[in-house]
Amino acid sequence: MKFEREIDGDVKDEMKWRLVPDATDIAVSLNVATANDKPRSHGAPRVFVVDEDDSMRQSLELLIRNAGWQAVTFQSPQEFLSHPRFLAPSCLIIDVTPPGLNGLELQKRVARDRMDMPVIFIAGYGDVPMCPMTVQAMKAGAIEFLIKPFADEMLLSAIRQAVERSRIALDHEAEIGGLRERYNSLSRREREVMALVVRGLLNKQVGFALGISEITVKAHRGRVMRKMEADSLADLVMVASRLLAVPTPRA
Repeated sequence: MKFEREIDGDVKDEMKWRLVPDATDIAVSLNVATANDKPRSHGAPRVFVVDEDDSMRQSLELLIRNAGWQAVTFQSPQEFLSHPRFLAPSCLIIDVTPPGLNGLELQKRVARDRMDMPVIFIAGYGDVPMCPMTVQAMKAGAIEFLIKPFADEMLLSAIRQAVERSRIALDHEAEIGGLRERYNSLSRREREVMALVVRGLLNKQVGFALGISEITVKAHRGRVMRKMEADSLADLVMVASRLLAVPTPRA
């Protein structure tokens, strides 16, 4: 009887892996098919304020701090944009007519570069043609568009909503980042095997497509499951769908 044993470099690595497990081997598996993930911890939420009026900035800062959030104020959009990104739940309060870059233009920049930071607009009555600008701001994803003078609770309610939305966005970003790291740890062959497996191909079919034996496919598949921290094929399919659904972030 003739036995065929096919061991390539990756399978040799697999044999070594069984003898010397690394940190990934003892990590808790991520079941991406459920919604029972533990909430991730973040820094204390911050509320950023852009308003050229000194008294308005001071008033908003006091209100925000008294409500239990950290407040960071800026006199102009340019000053805010030069501030490094803050990786914790946050939101941005913008006067709709700041000097230089106007509020809608700043909103576009934030939506492009800081997608986890919701925007709240404030404006003085008569400062701008309210209906068209309000519609533009809300269509672009603004949480609220408040006209001065407004009740404190209206702004605080909008901030609470914005901070929670930011927290959800950061959790999602962290989860997707983790999935990308795991995928990047796969070898070229493991990625090929994963791509075919999540399409529903059997091990024998994967082997035929890649020109390798079924036993080698099983070895690669086992490594893929462990590296991707998937408990089942359904988990692996869910991971693949999430990776495909999210665009690669810009450098």
